[in-house]
Amino acid sequence: MCAVFGYLDYKGKISNAVLKKLIRNLSIAAEVRGTDATGISYENQGNIVTFKNAKPAHKMKLYFPRNTKAVIGHTRMTTQGSEKYNYNNHPFKGNCEMETFALAHNGVLYNDTKLKKKYNLPKTTIETDSYVAVQLLEHEKQLNVESIKKMAELVEGSFVFTILRNDNTLFLVKGSNPLTIYHFPTLGLYVYASTKSILDTALQKLALPYKFCEIAVSEGDILQISPDGTLFRSSFAFMDDHCSFSPFYNWDAVDWYHDDAEELLLEMCSCYGINQEDIKLLLEFGYHYDEIEQMLMDTAQLTEALLEIKAVLSIE
Repeated sequence: MCAVFGYLDYKGKISNAVLKKLIRNLSIAAEVRGTDATGISYENQGNIVTFKNAKPAHKMKLYFPRNTKAVIGHTRMTTQGSEKYNYNNHPFKGNCEMETFALAHNGVLYNDTKLKKKYNLPKTTIETDSYVAVQLLEHEKQLNVESIKKMAELVEGSFVFTILRNDNTLFLVKGSNPLTIYHFPTLGLYVYASTKSILDTALQKLALPYKFCEIAVSEGDILQISPDGTLFRSSFAFMDDHCSFSPFYNWDAVDWYHDDAEELLLEMCSCYGINQEDIKLLLEFGYHYDEIEQMLMDTAQLTEALLEIKAVLSIE
């Protein structure tokens, strides 16, 4: 479990100080999904600038200059590739000949090794599974909806990708992992985060006195938000088996993911007034870590799931 967050400011009405406070609030709220590393990327004079470090968000000073139109961010819970080597942390920079970009990923990809071999992707010191998404986009030599669609249909696992191109175009790509997006039309501002809870916590502290609407986003959606605020919606062929465990994949090699995710859920649940035994019961009945985490934000859904399980147990 990691988190993505960020904004796109298309009217330029908001001060740099407010935008910095927004990113700080988002990053700290996103610590609930990871504290091993924190990073942001933004465009400056046509170049992608990335700042990241193996520190929790509250210990970072996330700087970006005035008139920064868009920022993408990430807080990390380490799965593959030690956070002590900063090149393993998000966001990652990529280059598609005339275009450069930054990419941040929330989720786990399990066919990265297979894709590297199939497409003869360059060897790199970066150890994370996420980086194969960058390499696949670079392989296409262009960054647009079509190349992103192709990448999203090739990778297998759980994911949300956020991609910032060096012309300040923002792409949000939703697989099975959570993503919430708000739009403030009066301000000319899009803000997003992995979960509604993260977004609401950050915005409550900012107290913007303006109305917003939630942008609907579903599995298989690609949202392209242009620097002028125009939103274009496309899609990719999302299949359930993109996020299921492959019978041909050696999951024993990634037991650390299961152990860490379960441990984090058991630590988190008490903050939401949920018993650890209930979390263990959900896991026993086949609920995925990401599903359970989302349920923690929606107690009605969690209660319904537990009642169904307990009804089955009572019959047995």
